[in-house]
Amino acid sequence: MTTGATALRIEVALPAGAITVSAEWTPGTRDDVVLIAHGAGAAKDHPFLVGFDRALAALGYSTLRFNFPYIEQGRRMPGPAAHAVATWEAAVAEARARAPRSAVWATGKSYGGRMASMAVAEGLAVDGLVYLGYPLHPPGRPEKPRIAHLPSITVPQLFVEGTADPFIQPIAQLDEAVAGCQNARVHWVEGGGHSFEVKGRRRPPAEVAADLAPVVDAFVTGQRD
Repeated sequence: MTTGATALRIEVALPAGAITVSAEWTPGTRDDVVLIAHGAGAAKDHPFLVGFDRALAALGYSTLRFNFPYIEQGRRMPGPAAHAVATWEAAVAEARARAPRSAVWATGKSYGGRMASMAVAEGLAVDGLVYLGYPLHPPGRPEKPRIAHLPSITVPQLFVEGTADPFIQPIAQLDEAVAGCQNARVHWVEGGGHSFEVKGRRRPPAEVAADLAPVVDAFVTGQRD
């Protein structure tokens, strides 16, 4: 558990009935809450996400890191997108209840970020979105883009992307998708893969993720200028 954090359960309303998902809340010193969602293949306590969380907390942010329902149910593959959207809605409500005067920023690794964007496109209110490796399309399938909803999003969006990520090749396709958004930009990690690993440079996932916290901080601060 992150230092100063509290483990909690968040209730999520699903069509078959309410369930709870595990989460971790860390209160900060500034008026900003960063919500952190995991990717499709890892739960909330993956070292990458914990390292990202701790680095944001060190910068004074409150953080809320949480699981999606399929993880709680012991499944390896994500459930319906509607379940993830409902989870994002519940997580944002939890954050607002705990820090009612704070701005809320939704961040997510790959799948988690894409689900946040879908929730916001459907009306979920947040102050901005940060994608840690947006999965533009399945690897090797650029003809299957996941971008139709992005132009409808009005809040600021930051795409943090590795230039070697197979989920965004060709890069020109991502550039075109971002250009089609109302308020979005890209921060490139040179040579980074889907988890921002750089070939020939061995680093722990937590350390790699911690380096992304200042990027998010600059984005959030920039929205206040």
